Amino acid sequence: MDLIGLIAQFGGWSWIVAGAVLLAIELVVPGGVFVWLGASAIVVGLASLVQAIPWQWQWALFAVLSIAGVAGWIGYVRRRPEATDSPFLNLRTRRFVGRTYTLDEPIENGEGRLRIADTTWRVSGADAAAGRRVTVVGAEGSVLQVEPAGGGTTSV
Repeated sequence: MDLIGLIAQFGGWSWIVAGAVLLAIELVVPGGVFVWLGASAIVVGLASLVQAIPWQWQWALFAVLSIAGVAGWIGYVRRRPEATDSPFLNLRTRRFVGRTYTLDEPIENGEGRLRIADTTWRVSGADAAAGRRVTVVGAEGSVLQVEPAGGGTTSV
């Protein structure tokens, strides 16, 4: 039996069953896409139970609702911030930006070293003597970019 014949025979119930199957697929393959496809199918099924709708319009309504739902979901996911208890987990150097530290080794020829907690970091910036206070202003890879401390921010 072809799909159009099945839809014609069972009407809106075929859409509702298809929607339930799509929602079940979402449980196995999470991601948010099948939810909108399943919801769209259920809406089309309910609409066709209430009002006789030609199968062409049922498919058109399903397509419009599915595209709108998936596009809205993708837009929402891209705009919302990631809630995490470790925002700098893979961006370790960003947590140091704006903080002031004391140089352990001098910066010579634009390169030096700085100890933060139990880790020694390479730094780049203007030449400065060991013991000088510097503020981290950025990072390039794992190299912290520093400037002489001006007004003092958080110091460690």
